[in-house]
Amino acid sequence: MPEPASAPTPTRRGRVPRTPRVLRILVPALLILVWLTAAGIGGPYFGRVDEVSSNDRTAYLPESAEATQVQALADDFSGSDALPALVVVTSEDEITEAELSALTDAGEELTSLEGVIDEVSPPIASEDSLAIQMFVPVDADADVGTVVEQLEQELATEVPEGLTVHVTGPAGFSADLAEAFAGIDGLLLAVALAAVLVILVIVYRSLLLPLIVLSTSLFALCAALLVIWHLAADGVLLLSGQTQGILFILVIGAATDYSLLYVSRYRDELRHRESSWAATVSALRGTVEPVLASGGTVIAGLLCLLLSDLKSNSTLGPVAAIGIAFAMLAALTFLPALLYAAGRVAFWPRRPRYDPASAQEPSSVTGRGVWGRVARAVSRRPRPLWVLTAVVLAVGCIGALSLDADGVPQSDLVLKSSSARDGQAALGEHFPAGVGSPVQVVVDEEDLQATADVLAEAEGIDSVSVTSADYPSGSAPVTAEGIQAQGPPGAPAPDPTVVGGKVQVQGTLADAPDSPAAEQTVRELRTALDQEGFEEIVGGVTATSIDTNDASAHDRALIIPVVLVVILMILMVLLRSILAPVLLVATTVLSFGTALGVAALVFEHLFDFPGADPAVPLYGFVFLVALGIDYNIFLMTRVREEALQRGTREGMVRGLAVTGGVITSAGVVLAATFAALAVIPILFLAQIAFIVAFGVLLDTFVVRTLLVPALTLDIGRAIWWPSRLWRAGGS
Repeated sequence: MPEPASAPTPTRRGRVPRTPRVLRILVPALLILVWLTAAGIGGPYFGRVDEVSSNDRTAYLPESAEATQVQALADDFSGSDALPALVVVTSEDEITEAELSALTDAGEELTSLEGVIDEVSPPIASEDSLAIQMFVPVDADADVGTVVEQLEQELATEVPEGLTVHVTGPAGFSADLAEAFAGIDGLLLAVALAAVLVILVIVYRSLLLPLIVLSTSLFALCAALLVIWHLAADGVLLLSGQTQGILFILVIGAATDYSLLYVSRYRDELRHRESSWAATVSALRGTVEPVLASGGTVIAGLLCLLLSDLKSNSTLGPVAAIGIAFAMLAALTFLPALLYAAGRVAFWPRRPRYDPASAQEPSSVTGRGVWGRVARAVSRRPRPLWVLTAVVLAVGCIGALSLDADGVPQSDLVLKSSSARDGQAALGEHFPAGVGSPVQVVVDEEDLQATADVLAEAEGIDSVSVTSADYPSGSAPVTAEGIQAQGPPGAPAPDPTVVGGKVQVQGTLADAPDSPAAEQTVRELRTALDQEGFEEIVGGVTATSIDTNDASAHDRALIIPVVLVVILMILMVLLRSILAPVLLVATTVLSFGTALGVAALVFEHLFDFPGADPAVPLYGFVFLVALGIDYNIFLMTRVREEALQRGTREGMVRGLAVTGGVITSAGVVLAATFAALAVIPILFLAQIAFIVAFGVLLDTFVVRTLLVPALTLDIGRAIWWPSRLWRAGGS
């Protein structure tokens, strides 16, 4: 137990007020109990996130988007909440009558499976007789991944030998995404925690301390998840697998970083103060401001995402902000309480020993250790150093011009083998590639034929139909002569399904629905229909992708400048300066540009990625600028503290020397946690993992170690303009 009876020692850091013994015992105990309770309640929710999350892209579009409006009317036109699964069966030889009969029987058996909510369509043979397709209506509210897995298992036993079966279409790709995100609760969390634990053991060379720091991060995540789960259950927030993965990584990385900062200060105070309580109070005094400033900057940057048109972005802001808030809270309450309860034993076998003589000297002795030598080296020739560093970083930014961030096909979102992707390729070889995912046009009933004619004339449309409950397949073909009947010549044409005076015309795309060619077709259709003066809305899988990418590009152009302004204002308040914040933000943006440029080259030439989502640069910017500025905050708040007593030059040298170890450790931890995102085989997360991990390391080892210190040393006390540090004399 700590030694509470010792009187606080007056030192250069100030006297700690005497606290009654009962409070010194009761307050830490209550804090530990509260956090244990929160973690105990929140822990089980790790396995329940899928109850309140959705990966449906249309759920995240703005309500004003055409694809959203069409999706809202889908149930009214079809009469059911069905997500189509497209079964594609291929053969090297022509499919025989016997095989076709067996496939018909197999389709009838699928109807009895749980999650299949309507009759399965009869097999439709391709013109070359080498493939057939069947439409299976899957309940969109069911576990689509499980339903698709059951379809594949059933077909594997029922389909004759020699035939290859794939389940594709919207349900197939949804199942792929669900399977890819399945590792978030287990694999991602395990890899991230294991990486942090290894780094902490290396940093502290201790057994107990890494576990204390890691438990702080894990408890913060449990408490944050508890709050976020209930907000999502009440419909206040939207959760997706992507948001969940980023939340986990962000909380673990940020909480560990803040913990590292506190532990460094606490260990320092234990050398100067005999009482663990006095060391705790003093360490908190020195840690609260940089942690709150750092966390507040990240939260402010994340909340700028609320300006997004895409709900996937706007909901990530508050979700991640809640996580950061709990990370700060845990690092400033639970961690100090645990360390106080453990006393110096927490650092075993390298316990910090009380040294009365050290209390009279500053801890940031520049002649000591690796970072003391680095600080002295930077101070010798600061101008050539910062100029050279800035030039190298600027050259790295050039690669960002080649980043293809205009969106990627849905079939490329998952970075592993995919039956849905293979089925889509097989479909395109034997049928119009857009079968199962048509472009959907909702238009006034009197404009039905004119709309169908516009679609029929479009180069990228293979066939046109109208939704009709009177037609067996649910969609009746439409030609220049009108709606076509099924049956003998002269049979009456079916009536279209009319909802509020509107009908739904569908166009089967000649190209894969997630291809650039299909997107171009839909854009041209929208233009052509507008020119005709129709009051139409165009939706479907392709339109959803278009609207999502357009909204992402809009968000990127709007939010990035806002984030810069908000962070700049926070830094001005924190550092009581104008010039220093401008330079800190400029160096961080330069670092981001370099990280994006290197990433573009790696994605294209090393990983051969098909492109990037438009949101990748936005997410990379928000995380790197908000998190990267953290290390400048950690450094410059300490530099300002030292400069108030010793001048700017000596303050920078001492600040760099004393914060070098802890900031470097924090940067490595954050880079490792974001790199863990790469274990989830989703293209977006893999790209964010590389950009943020590389960018954080660049900030840690180049910007904060070389560029910012060299700039500050070259500019001198003018860096603090117009604060009193600038007005004061000295270097």
